[in-house]
Amino acid sequence: MSSSLRSTHSVPLEAKVAYLRLPASYPDHPAAVEVVETHMSFVFLTALHAYKLKKPVRYDFLDFSTLEARHADCLEELRLNRRLAASVYLDVVPLCATAGGTLALAGTGTPVEWLVKMRRLPRHLMLDHALRNGSVSRADVDRFMRVLVDFYRNSPPAPVRPEEYRERLARDLAARGRELMDPAYRLSVPALEHIAEQALSFVHTHKALLEDRPRNGHVVEGHGDLRPEHVCLAPQPLFIDCLEFDRELRTLDAADEVAYLALECAYAGAPDVGAMVMETYRELSGDAVPDALVHFHQTHRALLRAQISAWHLRDPLSDEARERWIAKAQRYLALGARHAGELADAGSYL
Repeated sequence: MSSSLRSTHSVPLEAKVAYLRLPASYPDHPAAVEVVETHMSFVFLTALHAYKLKKPVRYDFLDFSTLEARHADCLEELRLNRRLAASVYLDVVPLCATAGGTLALAGTGTPVEWLVKMRRLPRHLMLDHALRNGSVSRADVDRFMRVLVDFYRNSPPAPVRPEEYRERLARDLAARGRELMDPAYRLSVPALEHIAEQALSFVHTHKALLEDRPRNGHVVEGHGDLRPEHVCLAPQPLFIDCLEFDRELRTLDAADEVAYLALECAYAGAPDVGAMVMETYRELSGDAVPDALVHFHQTHRALLRAQISAWHLRDPLSDEARERWIAKAQRYLALGARHAGELADAGSYL
């Protein structure tokens, strides 16, 4: 199937999406195409593959407004994700405008867009699906944590000064706390003040603990967005959809990244699996990360996830969708408050 174009130089996003919705647009002619839209991309799912198209958006933390920038980010996404899912990330393919005035995926002509082509993973093998079904075993956790710990062990320490690392944590915490107090988000100001106060107090009173982490090689260029929906429980576990657009955001303490995954397991209703994840990390890595540091990172990550949930309120939404995002932010704040409460007695852990 082709799509007529007025110009090969400027193709509207709507025309690209309309073309990619059509099964006949794909080389293997799938029976159907499922489309998933996020803030930053469209993902087109066939029976065998997933194709990700990045939107021409610009935010404070990224700029995809040009074709060149989107192409560069596609290549970076391919490179980074092949670290932990080489068999999934297949190629970066062009969407071309042909001389005949049509669109062609992976065809000849002038590229008007670039897409990351991936192998589609079975839904039932993803960790978030297994958490909902209550089917995650200790053996599952051991298998995927061995892969993850080996990844951290083989990653070179990030070239970040200890003082800069700690100051960045303080800066990010303060900024998140301020933004979430915007009345438009309808979140509890006293709860936010308590969470931010405890987390910032930890940063300032445990300087040596935090600065020793990069000094001892625990801060690496990690995955950056390690959530259950990005973990595949295949015989050889896979980790997909890393944070590719900002190196600083994926430069973090390995224990921070694992604590984030544990927090997301708890959010999904499986705190026992989250505890198992942290326990297995300590056992396999030999990193005796203190409980207080884990609570700190989970407090910080809960604020981050509340912030991301609140950002959706900037979009035009139905009343039902708006309430759903507010409720999600509130749930993350409740988790954050729980971990912040543990920080009040942090001295007893250290």
